[in-house]
Amino acid sequence: MVMSNAAVFESERLRCRRWIPDDIDALFAVYSNEEGVRWIEDGKPITYAECDRWLRVTEANYAKRGYGMFALESRLSGLVIGFCGLVHPGDQVEAEIKYALLPTYWGQGYASEAVPALLAYGDRTHGLTRIIATVAKGNIASQRVLLKSGMVYSHTRYEEDDSQTLVYEWHSTANQDL
Repeated sequence: MVMSNAAVFESERLRCRRWIPDDIDALFAVYSNEEGVRWIEDGKPITYAECDRWLRVTEANYAKRGYGMFALESRLSGLVIGFCGLVHPGDQVEAEIKYALLPTYWGQGYASEAVPALLAYGDRTHGLTRIIATVAKGNIASQRVLLKSGMVYSHTRYEEDDSQTLVYEWHSTANQDL
């Protein structure tokens, strides 16, 4: 793998960078934690082998689009505390924000710090003028993060399992007339 660990963006407490092969243990720590993945996809932890495959998919996304999932490091400790990124699940047209933190770091404002920086990065670096986010109806904490970050509720998507996914969207104001 030829992944770089140069910063994608930095905020007050976070450094966001591309994944490197050494991130597999942190990736597994976040996505194998039952509490940590409760609101992600089907809510089921993933295996170490799936993490390894995801590293390779992410490398392909970097090559194809110039972005994908990224590691979030604490600027204070240098430890990876979670992940965020811009992805296109199922090759959907819109870039979609995804993020997950180790539960130890929940409720400390890290997601509220990462999401607006990620939106600005997508706009500034990749010219993304519309970015969406999806969140489970019951995930109030993430809904608050998205609203604080300037995203607005768009619509509700009804899933095959009868669950409801809320779709939020963000539009760049960089090229709009004042």
